[in-house]
Amino acid sequence: MLEITVREATEADWPALAELRAKWAAEQLGARQNHERNDDGAAFESVFSEWAASNPRITFLAERDGDAIGMVNFLVFNRMPKPDAPPSCWVYVGNAFVLPDERKRGIGGALMESALERARALGAVRVVLSPSTQSIPFYERLGFTPATALMMQNL
Repeated sequence: MLEITVREATEADWPALAELRAKWAAEQLGARQNHERNDDGAAFESVFSEWAASNPRITFLAERDGDAIGMVNFLVFNRMPKPDAPPSCWVYVGNAFVLPDERKRGIGGALMESALERARALGAVRVVLSPSTQSIPFYERLGFTPATALMMQNL
């Protein structure tokens, strides 16, 4: 078995991240409809790169022998400062994905541990996410609990 590495992604990784995102979207689409992606991969890579350039996120990439097999990213929300209190932030984790053939091997856990380690280093006071129904047990194993104090409004 080849070694798996998890590292912070760079701009040079955007094509690999775009491909993972396309595979994730195809998997989700396949669950709803049984047809192939119609778009041009190069066109999506361009759209993805524009998005990544204008949406500063910290992204972690899992690789096996240099091939991208999983990802997770997070957005940092710096909280408004308070008098006599240190600066603080919280982190929103999103876009966690591991290729289907690579799942249940600890890769998702390794990606999340890298993200959580970085969040701790940033001094985050909380980490939030919006799990899919099937990912809830995974996040519960990592210590996440339901967030009863947050509210939302769909627009």
